[in-house]
Amino acid sequence: MLVATLGGLTLAHAHPHVWAEARMEVVIEGDTVTALRHVWRFDDIFSATVILEFDKNTDNTLDTEELEEVGRVIRESTAEFDYFQSVTKDGKTAPMMPPPVINTDLQDGRLLVFFESRTMPPMPLNGKLSFGVFDPTFYTAIDFQNDSDMVSEGLPANCKRTVIRPDPDQLIQDYADNLDQFFYDTTDTTDPSGLFATRLELNCSKAEG
Repeated sequence: MLVATLGGLTLAHAHPHVWAEARMEVVIEGDTVTALRHVWRFDDIFSATVILEFDKNTDNTLDTEELEEVGRVIRESTAEFDYFQSVTKDGKTAPMMPPPVINTDLQDGRLLVFFESRTMPPMPLNGKLSFGVFDPTFYTAIDFQNDSDMVSEGLPANCKRTVIRPDPDQLIQDYADNLDQFFYDTTDTTDPSGLFATRLELNCSKAEG
């Protein structure tokens, strides 16, 4: 069930059924971005479903081994969607390394998912960089409640940050006539994840020196 839920549907089902609150840290080392660190906190209904599916010893919670299995399944089921990451540099998709492991936990009955994905290679802080999280199947809505949940500590003075919050319903209406083609026959500069995702944009001018 979890495999089918996370990243398993098509545009015919373009409506969220699972919700998660997110935090994303852009890891900055000097004048480069080296990784993204993610935390997703899922809604209580989805979390309860995960407990039912993975609670092998029926103690109404998830022990260490069960949580590790949840992480493995999420890693496998989101791999083809780049782990819901949308990363571009100057309008072109920037490759990210797969996370070596996806960790999970239960806190107050809510499933937590956290992992790190490194840039490949490290991404220089120049031009326009964009970082977001988005499920291209629209089944999972991953939301940043506050702009401060998109962290960019250590950002150089020559970079300006902006949080972009698109209106998915409006975008779907705008692209209704060619939505299927838009999603399945795209170029790097028209990556739908980049268009629909709540994202952090960093615009970095050439550093003086």
